[in-house]
Order: sequence, then C-alpha cells, then structure tokens
Amino acid sequence: MLQSTSLESFFLQFNEANQKWWQSWVNAVAPAGAAALPSGLAPVQGLSTEAFETHSLYYQQQLDLWLQLIGAGNGQKLEPEKGDRRFAAPEWELPLFSFFKQSYLLTSKWLTQMVDHVHADDDTKARMAFFARQYLDAVSPANFAVTNPEVLALAIDTRGESLNEGMKKLLEDIQKGTITMTDESQFVVGENLAVTPGQVVFENELFQLLQYAPTTGDVYETPLLIVPPCVNKYYIMDLKPENSMVRWVVGEGHTTFLVSWKSVTPELGHLKWDDYVEKGVLAAADVVRQISKREKMNVLSFCIGGELVSTAVPVMQARGQDWFESLTLMTVIIDHTEPGDIKHFLDPAVVASRELVIDKGGVISGKELARTFAALRANDLVWNYVVNNYLKGKTPPPFDLLYWNNDSANLALPMHTWFLRNMYFDNNLAKPGSFSLCGVPIDLTAITLPTYVFAAREDHIVPWTSAYRTTGIFQGPLRFVLGASGHIAGTINPVSANKRNYWVNDRLDADPQAWFEAAESRPGSWWQDWAEWLAPRAGQRVAAPKTLGSRQFKPIEPAPGRYVKERLS
Repeated sequence: MLQSTSLESFFLQFNEANQKWWQSWVNAVAPAGAAALPSGLAPVQGLSTEAFETHSLYYQQQLDLWLQLIGAGNGQKLEPEKGDRRFAAPEWELPLFSFFKQSYLLTSKWLTQMVDHVHADDDTKARMAFFARQYLDAVSPANFAVTNPEVLALAIDTRGESLNEGMKKLLEDIQKGTITMTDESQFVVGENLAVTPGQVVFENELFQLLQYAPTTGDVYETPLLIVPPCVNKYYIMDLKPENSMVRWVVGEGHTTFLVSWKSVTPELGHLKWDDYVEKGVLAAADVVRQISKREKMNVLSFCIGGELVSTAVPVMQARGQDWFESLTLMTVIIDHTEPGDIKHFLDPAVVASRELVIDKGGVISGKELARTFAALRANDLVWNYVVNNYLKGKTPPPFDLLYWNNDSANLALPMHTWFLRNMYFDNNLAKPGSFSLCGVPIDLTAITLPTYVFAAREDHIVPWTSAYRTTGIFQGPLRFVLGASGHIAGTINPVSANKRNYWVNDRLDADPQAWFEAAESRPGSWWQDWAEWLAPRAGQRVAAPKTLGSRQFKPIEPAPGRYVKERLS
C-alpha cells in the first residue's frame, strides 16, 4: 500500500507541475479572451424557455445519480459517444466511479444543450460550442488521478512507481514544451524515416531540392515535383518504407523531385509569402526543368504547400512560364468561407498586433502551431497522453506518424501573418485580383491546368466541403476525390495496405453534399485513382537516368539532407 505521507507529497508536487503545464498550454493555444469558458459565454444575451427546462431536468437527473449511488434509485444511464474510449475500462462501472462518469456525461449533455438554447448569432454560438467542448474535454474525470479508477489501481499495483514515473515524464515534457506522443527513441530521420534513396541537388536559404533515385528501368518523361507543407517536415510523404508515398511514386516510374523546407531561424524571420513563391516554388521548378531537360512537370502539393503552388501559377502565367502540366492538391483550402474549427483559435487582435511589427520580422514557433492543431482533437492528441504518460507513467508505443507530428518547423512571422490575414480572415484567394504577389495580381480563376483535388472526409484541419469549393474556382478540367479518415491518415494511405475507401463522382455538382450522395465508393487507396489520372499527363516512358542532378546541379549530399534533420530545441 502507498504510504499516506508519500502520497500526499506526490499530489502536492503533481499539482504544482500540473498547474505549470496547464498555464503553458492555455497560453499557447487559447486566443485572447477565450482561455476560460466564462469568457466564451460573455456574449450571451439571454436564455430561452427551453434552456430553463433543460436546467431543471439537469438538476433532477443529478439528484437521481446521488440516489443511485446510495442504492435508492434506478435512473437511466448515459453512454459515451461512439468512439470515446475514456471510460471503456471495467473499473468505471464500480459505484463511485460510475457516479463520476455519469455525472460528467450528464453535465456535458446539459452544457451542450444550454449553448444550443442561447440567443446569439450563429458564429457566436459555434464559438461557444467549440470552447464548451474544449472545457468539457479538459475536466473529464479520466484526466485526474483521484477520479480515474484505472490510475488508482495501477498506482496500488506498482506501489506508487507509476505515479513517480509519470511525474518524471511530466517534468520532462514541461522542459521540452511538447507532449510526448510516441517513443521518440525508436526513430531517427535518415535511418528508419525518410530513407527513400536520393540526393540533394540544389539548396538555398529556404529549401533543399531532393531528387530520388529511380527504381524502374524506364520512367515517365515528364518529371514530378512534390511541394509539401512548410509547417511540418516533408517526411510525412516519406515515413517508413511500407507507408512512404514518395517510395511508391518512384516505384510507379515517376522521376521525382521534392522540396524540403528549412525551419525558419531568426536570421530568416524577414521572409514573406512572396519569398516562398519566388525562392521556393519557382526556384525549385526552374531547377527541375534544367535537370530533367523538360519544359513541363506535374506538381503534387499537400496542405499549405498547395496554397503556395496555387498562388505561384498566376505569377508564372504573367511571366510566360508555362512550366506545369498538371496540379494535384491534397487537402488544400482555396476558399476559406468555412475553414472549420481552427477559426475559433484565430484572434484578429493578435494578427493586427503582429502586422504592426511585420517589417521587423520574427519567427512563429512550430511548437505553437502544433499545439493549436492538437487542440482541435484534444481528447486524442492531448488528454489521451496526459493520462497515459503522466498519470499512468507509461511510455506511448512507437508510431512514425506521431513522431513526425511532434517534429515541428518554424515559420517566418511576415509570411504567417500575411497568410492568416489574406486567407482565413479576408478570404482573398477566392477574390480575383484582391492582392498581388511578386508584383502580379493574383486571380486563381485564371488557372486552367488539369487539376486533381483530394480531400479527406474526417479532416479536422481542412474540412472536405471547403476543399470541394476549389471546383468552383479553377477553370481547367478537374477531378475531385474524397478519401476516408482524416487529414493525415486519409492522405497517407498506402496501396499495399488496402485499407479504407474513397469516393468518386465525375459530375461536379455545385453542392458538395449532392456530389457525395451521388458518388461511388471504391475500396482501398485513392493513390490508385490518382496514378491512373496522372499517367496520361506524364508523357512517354523513357530510359531511367543513370545519375542524379546534372553538370550544373551536382549532388550536394544524400537524401534526406540537412534541413529536415534540424529539430526545434
């Protein structure tokens, strides 16, 4: 049994450490005025009659719970939502902990209904509902040692060692400023991640360009340029060999180049969106043309990389640079009319304050961005690890995708601030001529390239219905495909695994729901559909190059290169 003095000492230490962690989390993810639930409820003007009825019923149900606890009642029990694993253990059915669970589920239901009954505009109610969910996720009895029966049972079984080990992990993560989501000791970039053979054939202050070694005797004559997001490291496209999209693409016979963005350091804090277009996308495309000795290339882009590529096309058109044969946009928002829950974290006051000092430059921490994305799925990407790591003292299992998720990259403040203002706040990508880049007015409705648009049905970062809006902006032949699962798991879905499914429908209805209702579901990976779409645009098969780079662009170092190996301290 645990000694009462040591247990008391532990909880005093744990409480102090937990307060520090909570404060750092709130400071990192909550916009001004939204850190606590009462602030989110401030706009309420009044409650409806239904709200008071809901309130009365809530008190009656709580009373019933107390009566059940002492054996004097048999009220109906609530069940967690489908997929909620927090209360799955049999210990939660013990009377006291069942009471904690039922009281929490009842309170969650009541608070959600109260928000529904508030007299407020739709945007205010949506914001209130979002932060109500954040609050409810945070105060779950599963997240606290004294109300989690699994934690207490494990502490007794290990004679307190699980609590001591959890304390160590908590203090380590406070030092790192991130939650450990996987056993990071099991991964090394360049050794068991990002291992597709290739060479760095060009580099500047912003990116390294990788060219991959062919694995087939002949290849398509039109090269493929991959532009991943600059918010994270590129190797989400090149994880372990069995789920590497890059390796698969090379195996399909495409001469493949990839942009490896550099995590911004203070001396690069002056970079603007124009620089990511000029020194990034356009510089990479020019080198691909020179090495391949081909006028055109196909371009595959992912997330914010797709927005960079899309804004580069009008600049190229104005300069007479007809370099792209086709575009592929994976989980990309062009029209930000409805960007999803992430809009609740975007504070106009913060952006306005950064715009005042934008000329001075600066760096936006990748850890800050990672915490924001994690908060969108807090139960899975925050509280799950709080319980597993800090309360149970366990090390999470090795998972390559989660290792990548914690390997963040910094962005330049001018670039990031401009991005938030023009895309999320003003939705300028959907407004022809509303801004200029590299001295060129940007009009995405002038893009007539063949375009393949992929979205993921459960994407919490890029809602699929928002990605679908691209079909009403680009004017060239366009194919829209919807995959199952989320932002990453839906996109990185290897053909060899034969998992999930995807939907296709050649008729692009103006209404995304109408498109979906008429769509055909196909089993397996959407990569197969994309490969069939890309092949006719990739030209003839020719002999694979025997060397990488060229006389002008000699190999600098083996892939994955130095830039991707840099980690934030």
